[in-house]
Amino acid sequence: MNKIKIIGLLFLLFCHQMLRADEGMWLLQLLEEQNAIELMKQQGLKLKSSEVYNPNGVSLKDAVGVFGGGCTGEIISPEGLILTNHHCGYSFIQQHSSVENDYLTLGFWAKNRQEELPTPGLTFTFVHRIEDVTSVVNEKIENKEITVYESFTNSFLDKTAQAIFEKSDLYGKKGIKPQLLPFYGGNKYYMIYKKIYSDVRMVAAPPSSVGKFGGETDNWMWPRHTGDFSIFRIYADEDGEPAEYNESNVPLKSIKHFSISLKGIEEDDYAMILGFPGRTSRYLTVSEVKERMESVNEPRIQIREERLAILREVMDQDEKTRIQYANKFASSSNYWKNSIGMNKAIIDNEVLKQKQEQEELFYSFAKEQNSIDYMNVIAEINGAVAKTSPLMYQLTALSEAFMSAIEFTSAPRRYRLMREALETKDEEQIEKQKEKFRNFYNYVHNKDYDHEVDRKVAKAIFPLYAEMMESKNRPTIYAFIEENFANDYNAFVDSMYDNSIVASQENLNQFLENPTIEQLDEDLLYIYYTSIIAKYEELKNEFNPLQDELNALHKTYIRGLGEMKLPVPSYPDANFTIRLTYGKVKSYSPRDGVHYRYYTTSDGVLEKEDPTNREFNVPAELKELIQKRDFGRYAMKNGDLPVCFLSTNDITGGNSGSPVLNAKGHLIGTAFDGNWESLSGDLVFDDDLQRCINVDIRYVLFILDKLGGCGHLLNEMTIIE
Repeated sequence: MNKIKIIGLLFLLFCHQMLRADEGMWLLQLLEEQNAIELMKQQGLKLKSSEVYNPNGVSLKDAVGVFGGGCTGEIISPEGLILTNHHCGYSFIQQHSSVENDYLTLGFWAKNRQEELPTPGLTFTFVHRIEDVTSVVNEKIENKEITVYESFTNSFLDKTAQAIFEKSDLYGKKGIKPQLLPFYGGNKYYMIYKKIYSDVRMVAAPPSSVGKFGGETDNWMWPRHTGDFSIFRIYADEDGEPAEYNESNVPLKSIKHFSISLKGIEEDDYAMILGFPGRTSRYLTVSEVKERMESVNEPRIQIREERLAILREVMDQDEKTRIQYANKFASSSNYWKNSIGMNKAIIDNEVLKQKQEQEELFYSFAKEQNSIDYMNVIAEINGAVAKTSPLMYQLTALSEAFMSAIEFTSAPRRYRLMREALETKDEEQIEKQKEKFRNFYNYVHNKDYDHEVDRKVAKAIFPLYAEMMESKNRPTIYAFIEENFANDYNAFVDSMYDNSIVASQENLNQFLENPTIEQLDEDLLYIYYTSIIAKYEELKNEFNPLQDELNALHKTYIRGLGEMKLPVPSYPDANFTIRLTYGKVKSYSPRDGVHYRYYTTSDGVLEKEDPTNREFNVPAELKELIQKRDFGRYAMKNGDLPVCFLSTNDITGGNSGSPVLNAKGHLIGTAFDGNWESLSGDLVFDDDLQRCINVDIRYVLFILDKLGGCGHLLNEMTIIE
C-alpha cells in the first residue's frame, strides 16, 4: 500500500472518529487533557469542567457510586437517598420478601425512616480519589522486579495498591479501600481510593409489575414501558463516616446530590451519563471476536437455556419457589438473552468485517512506522487465540454447567480437614469440624435453595454437558458414572441428592453422630465436586499462561491503535471504574420501514397489558391512575405521561442505575438497558443503532408520589419545575 493511500485512509479514520462524538466511556481524570470538555460543550453542555470532575473539590462525580457489587446508583437528596434500577435492587428486595411479605409482587414503600429496612450485605461505594501511578508500575518492570505478565496479576495489583495506600494520607481513614487497575491494555495504571458505606437500607420499590414490566420478553428491547427503579438510603455514624449497621446511625449528609428536572426532554437534547460500565472488549481482533461467539456465547446459551426452562416451569407452579428463584432466574436470563443478541448483532452489523478493516489499516500503519512489533502483533494474537479458543469453550461449559447451573455443591476443604482430624483422632478438631459441617449444610440449604428443583436441573445438565463435550475433555466424574452407574445420569444424580452427607438434615445428623473416613471418601457429592475442581484447575493451568501472553500482546496492539488514531483521543475498555459518556436524546431506525421515536408513554403500558401473562400485568391502582390521566406536573406538554426514553450514550452492564443528566447536570432519567440491535456494542460502537434505554425521571416521581404515596421522599429532593 503506497504512502498516499495510507494517509488517505488515516484521514478517513480521523473524520469518522470525529463524527462518532457519542462513542466513548471517558475517564474523568483525562477529560481536560483529551479536550473532551470542549467537545461536550459543542454538543450542548452548560457546565464548567470543574463542575463535572474536580479532584480538589466537589463535583458531579461525588453524587455517583457503585450500588452493591455490579450496578450504579446516584444520590438524589441531601439525606443520602439513592436512586438505582429495580433490577439492581432486585436481589435485596427478594432478600426481604417472603410469601407473607411479598415485596416483589406488591412493592415496598417505607412511610418513615423507622420503616426503612436494613439490608445486610449491601454497600454503596463512592470514588474518593484517583491517582496516576503508571510510573510506579513501569519502574518495577524496567528494574525487572516484575515481568509485563505479572503487572496484570491480582496479586501484584493488590500488593502494590496496599504499599501505596500505606504511604497515603488516607491510610487508616474509615471506609477507605484502595484499588489499582490497568487501563489501555496496561499502558496506564490508576490507583482508585474508594469510600465504602455498609449500612444501606431499603426505602421504596415498586411492584415487579412496574419495575420489571415486560419481564424477559422486553429485556434488551425497544419500545419499553418499564418503571425500572428502586430507592435506598445510606446511613453513617454521627460524623458522616462509614459504619456497620447500628440503630444509632443517621442518614448520610450528602456532599453532593443531583437536582431533578421536570422540564422534560426533546429530540437531540444533550444527555450525559456518569456510571460504572462493567466490561467491554472494543480492541479485539477478528479471531478474538470469533472466540467470543463460539467459545463463550454458544455454550452459555445452550446451558442456560436448559436451566431456565426448568426454573420457569417450577416457578409458575409454586409461590415460594417463585420468590426463591426470582433473582437467580433474572440474573441468568439476562446474559442468556444478551449472548443470543450479541451473536446476532455481530453478524447483522458486520462486526467481523469492521475488525478486518481495522487490522488491515493497522498493518499498513505499522509498515509506515517501520515497527516490527506492530507488524507482528496481530499474527501473534491470532496464534495465541488458536490455542485459547478450545480451552475457553471447555472452561465456559464447565463453569456454566457445574459452577452456576447446579447449586448443590461440596466444600473439599471441609472434607479434607475432617478426614485429617479423624486420622489423627484429634477430638478437639473433630468437634470443630462438626460445627463447620453444620455451617456448611446451612450454607447449601439456604432460604433460596430448593433441593428438588436443583435435582431436576442436575438431571438435565449432566447429559447436556456430555453432548457438548468430547469424552476425553470431560471431568473424571463421567468415567465414575460410567463405571458405577452404567452411564445412568439420573441414577447417579438421585443417589447423590439422596445419600450425600449434606443432602438432608437426617444424613448430616447421622454422619455427625459417628463420622468416619469411609463415609467421607465415598460421599458422592465430594467425589463429584472434587472432579469438577480438578478439571477446572487443569484447564486454568493451561489457559492462564496463554492469557498472560495475550495481555502483553494487547498492550502492544492497543498502544499502536492509540498512536494510529492521533490526534483523536482514545478511551480504555470498561473495567467497572467511573466513566462519562455524552450524547443526545435520539430516535432510531433499526431496519427498512421501521422508525422508533425517542420516548414511550403510559398509553403503551395499557396497550401491552395482558392479565394472563405475569410479565405484562398492570396493577389495578396504576391502571386507574393512567386512565384518569391526572398526571399533573409529571406530564409532557401534550398531557401524556412519559415512561422511558432513548439516548445515544455509550453504556454496558454495570451502567444500570446510572444517572442521565441534561446540559445543566440535572437528573432527567436513569439508564437501565441497551437495545437489541446493538448488542454487539461491547465489541464495537454502532453510530446508527446504539441506544441507551432510560426510565424517565418524571415516571419515577409519578410512581413514587401517586402509586407509592411517598410524598415525604419527594420533599427531600431538589426538584426543578
